[in-house]
Amino acid sequence: MVRTVFNESLNEMHNDVANMGNVAKQHIYESIKSLVNKDINLAEKVIKNDDVVDNIEKEIEDKAIKLIATQQPLAYDLRDIFTATKIITDLERIADLAVDIAKITKKLYKEQYMKQLIDIPRMSNIVESMISDSLQAYIDKDAVKAYEICKRDDEIDSLYKQIFSELLIMMMENPKLITQASQFLFISKYLERAGDHVTNICEWIIYLSTGELVDLNE
Repeated sequence: MVRTVFNESLNEMHNDVANMGNVAKQHIYESIKSLVNKDINLAEKVIKNDDVVDNIEKEIEDKAIKLIATQQPLAYDLRDIFTATKIITDLERIADLAVDIAKITKKLYKEQYMKQLIDIPRMSNIVESMISDSLQAYIDKDAVKAYEICKRDDEIDSLYKQIFSELLIMMMENPKLITQASQFLFISKYLERAGDHVTNICEWIIYLSTGELVDLNE
């Protein structure tokens, strides 16, 4: 009976982590949508809703502490709880990056963009898919899938380098573009960092599944 209650609490915590991840993914999606559409109201929504992610993180941390304090978890259970607390840290940082992007939308929405935004939304789409798949891998404790997800971070890195090069050339050719181009550089860097955070999450999934600590952010 005690073990049944513990397992139910653990599964509830897993679902909370997945819920937090879906919220963070939605924030990334909305921040880029607000940028592309110059939607100041949507940008404000992303910024305002940052508290939602922070509150979910705190709730999960509180549940983790309660589980350890009251349920006498076994070694594997402790690894499970510890993994959850590490994953939500990366999810919270992803949500923070979405807020950073939304703040740039507020700076730029009245301006004529120097170029059509194509690669930045492509980066965002990859990040969002990585988040979704990593959450499923977490629920399934699927280390193989976690490794596969990390490979997609190479696509994000490649797009970031491409965007960096293109914007650098445009700034050199027309110094008047430097201010706006630098903001787009920040956004692409934020998305690149979001990809790194998903890779961190995958590392923790592998640890949860195998007990092995790996470094895939190379």
